[in-house]
Amino acid sequence: MTAPAVPGAVFGTIGALAAFPLRLAAREVERQHGQLRRGVTRRTTHVVFGRALLVKAGLTKAGLTKNSDSEIERRLDAERAAGRILMSENGFLRLLGLMKAPEASSLSRQSLIDQSRLSGADLDRLSLFDAFEHDGEPYSFRDLILARKYAGLIAGGATWGAIARSVHRSGPVASLTAKSLNVGSQHGRPDAIYLEGGQSELDGQLLFDLGAAAQGDDTLEDLFAEAEAAEESGDHDGAAALYQRCLAIDPTDAIAAFNRANCLRGSGRVAEAAHDYARAIKLDPAFVEAWFNLAGLMSEQGRDASARRHFQKAIALDKTYADPVFNLARLEFDAGNLLEARRLWSRYLELDSKSEWAGVAAKGVQFVDMELAQKSAG
Repeated sequence: MTAPAVPGAVFGTIGALAAFPLRLAAREVERQHGQLRRGVTRRTTHVVFGRALLVKAGLTKAGLTKNSDSEIERRLDAERAAGRILMSENGFLRLLGLMKAPEASSLSRQSLIDQSRLSGADLDRLSLFDAFEHDGEPYSFRDLILARKYAGLIAGGATWGAIARSVHRSGPVASLTAKSLNVGSQHGRPDAIYLEGGQSELDGQLLFDLGAAAQGDDTLEDLFAEAEAAEESGDHDGAAALYQRCLAIDPTDAIAAFNRANCLRGSGRVAEAAHDYARAIKLDPAFVEAWFNLAGLMSEQGRDASARRHFQKAIALDKTYADPVFNLARLEFDAGNLLEARRLWSRYLELDSKSEWAGVAAKGVQFVDMELAQKSAG
């Protein structure tokens, strides 16, 4: 898929950028009238997968597994299914004009697959982590050479992740076209990639020399990843503390504020959660999920008028967002506003006709119709 121009685009990042500071990339995106945010929201149009996501899969300080091949694949599939444009670091930097595009090329994706026997899935994953000269089609002849080498490595027992974690250790990716790559290791790691002769092992567990910024425990990207892992594991208090440290480093991060609010809500710290939802909205007034979650929190507290206003705001910001429509319908039904509830449930069914909640909405419409018919007959 060809990426549109930057103006109006909303970029989200998964994993830290290895080649360029995020704050500088954000500044350039803003200069070109787009937005760049850490993480992904409903408004995200492009997702940049940072190569630092390929750091050694292992355990966080909280004992949580992170960045395994299967976890990365899950995230790729989820973002692709959501219809977002997936971008590699190099593709992102080229779009911004911060990296020179490689020489002209002419090979299509399918042609590369046919000639190299590399699977389409592996080609896409390796492209997304800049294991080729080009980050997408059209590919070059050098990319074909690399694809054949990678297909041989995979046939020999390597995984796409091991290759992606290894290739950038040796300098420019295109330089690998003149070298013989093999699977195995003098150190006993069968999934490692090395240059023939053993003179230069490409240690997939080391990946990039990211410098002290990537190795320090307290860098923003490390903290954010640690917080996400803690949140996913259900450690709400621990995640909230980590997100707070993120906000201490970058007080303008609306997603960190939103995520912290979700964690606080999960811990039952309602007043603090409301404060951080409001903080996220103040930082990003178009943050529709923050409006929706704050509305839900208000509804749980019995503050129906406030909940109604926040649901209405979420709907106004994103007319295709079904969740606030359903929740507002239920709020109106409980308040006895049957016609408005019916209108909203009908709108929900236009947005979602197949889920379990669609069945509830359909029953709601039927119930209101029956009530109105009985009143009319009476």
